[in-house]
Amino acid sequence: MYKKLLFVLLVMVIAAVALTPVAAIKNGELDGEGHPFVGLMVAQDADGAPMWRCTGTLLSPTLFLTAGHCTEEPAAHVEIWFDADVESGIPANGYPFTGDVGGTPYTHPDYNPNAFFVRDLGVVVLDHPVMMDEYGELPALNVLDSLKTQRGRQDTGFTAVGYGLQQSFPDAAAWKENNVRVRMVAYPHLIQINVPGFTGDFSLLLSNNANSGGTCFGDSGGPNFIGTSNVVGGVTSFGVNGNCAGTGGVFRVDRSWSLDWLATFGIFPQ
Repeated sequence: MYKKLLFVLLVMVIAAVALTPVAAIKNGELDGEGHPFVGLMVAQDADGAPMWRCTGTLLSPTLFLTAGHCTEEPAAHVEIWFDADVESGIPANGYPFTGDVGGTPYTHPDYNPNAFFVRDLGVVVLDHPVMMDEYGELPALNVLDSLKTQRGRQDTGFTAVGYGLQQSFPDAAAWKENNVRVRMVAYPHLIQINVPGFTGDFSLLLSNNANSGGTCFGDSGGPNFIGTSNVVGGVTSFGVNGNCAGTGGVFRVDRSWSLDWLATFGIFPQ
C-alpha cells in the first residue's frame, strides 16, 4: 500500500513486538499464470483518487478476498487488475485508475484500525462477473489448528502470492527501485500458530528468508494458500519489523468469524 510503502506505518504492539501492515513477495519467483485468480487492487476515495494498493484472491466471479486494512475507510471504490505483469502495461492498462473490473469494498464488521491484525479481513464485491477456469477456495473450519501439534513444522508449507516490493532496505527511499507490480510467488513454512498474546487464535507466522521466500512491504491482502492448493489459509497481514526479515504475519481465514462473515456474501468452504 502506498501509505505503508512511504513508511507512514501504523505501529501496534503485541508482546512488545511492533507489527506493521505489509505485503508483496520477498525472495520469490515469477508466478506467470500460476495463479490467474490473484489480482492487484487499488483503493480509491470517493472522488476517484488512488490511495493505496493491495493483493487479493477471486473466490467467485464476483467476490474478491483481501485484508481489512486494504478496504478500510476512506476507501469507497476499488479497481482490480489480473495481469501477471501490471508494471509493463502502464499506462495502456489504465493503472492506477481503471482496471479489468471495479467494485465496492467491505471490511469485516469487527475490524478495528487501532488493532487491525485481530480481524484483518475485507472483500470487494465486483461490479460485473470475472469468469475464470478456477477460483480460490475457503478452508474448512479450524483446519489450521492441527498444525499446532504437528511434527516437522518446517515441512508445513504455504504458497504466498502477491505483487510489489521485492526487498526492503534501511534507506527509506530505496523501496522505489524494487517496487514492481508483477505477480510473484514464494513458499514459506509455518513458524508459529495459536500462541497466546502474540499470534493468538487469529493469525499465524510464516518464514521470511532467502530459502523459503516470504512477504514484504508492497501489497497486503495476498493469499497464503495451504500447501500447493488453491485453498486460502490466510491473507498477508503484518510484519514484525521494518526490513522484512524473519517472519511474516498472516490473518487466518479458517476461523468462524472469518467464514461466518464470508457466508453472508454467499461464499462457503468447498
